[in-house]
Amino acid sequence: MISVSIVDDEDGLRQSIAGFINGAPGFKCISAYATAEAALQNLPKERPDVVLMDIHLTGTSGIECAEKLKLVAPGMQIVMFTVYEDTAQIFQALSAGASGYLLKRSTPDKLLQAIRDVHAGGSPMSSSVARKVVASFRKSGPLGGGGEHLSVREQSILECLSTGLTYQQTADQLAISIGTLRTHIRRIYEKLHVHARTAAVAKYVGS
Repeated sequence: MISVSIVDDEDGLRQSIAGFINGAPGFKCISAYATAEAALQNLPKERPDVVLMDIHLTGTSGIECAEKLKLVAPGMQIVMFTVYEDTAQIFQALSAGASGYLLKRSTPDKLLQAIRDVHAGGSPMSSSVARKVVASFRKSGPLGGGGEHLSVREQSILECLSTGLTYQQTADQLAISIGTLRTHIRRIYEKLHVHARTAAVAKYVGS
């Protein structure tokens, strides 16, 4: 049973997602909050497996909330669940510690799969977001002296994701297991976090 918490200031959407998750086998929504302040007060005690976090909340933003949660609960997996897909916010969210970035127009099945993926160690992203990640690597190239660079295999995985292929389709195309793919993806975004904390965030936020 994967435990999920939701942080979103839209009452109807929050309740709808909670109901859908509770109705899906293997999932349980243990809490839902309208503000980052309420989430920061309660989530460190509840310790859900996965948190679905909106970006634009009343008061403290979802990105700030994610960063503060990761400080007190480093193992908590946070997926940004938002309508926003501009490059600056993607990098800000990833550098704050989010493990995935999903758009609200995603289907319910894709939402559940994203929760499964992040719980299993992956870093789920909507295909349009993955394309922006690929574009950022192409534009910026290796960042910082001594920084970690993407391997040929990691570049191939990002290329597949950027075309909209699912995890399973990517694994099939590259002739690797889904577990191996998830390991590669987590490593890719760990490397991205390093970049985003230095030159990438400054570059994209300032552009």
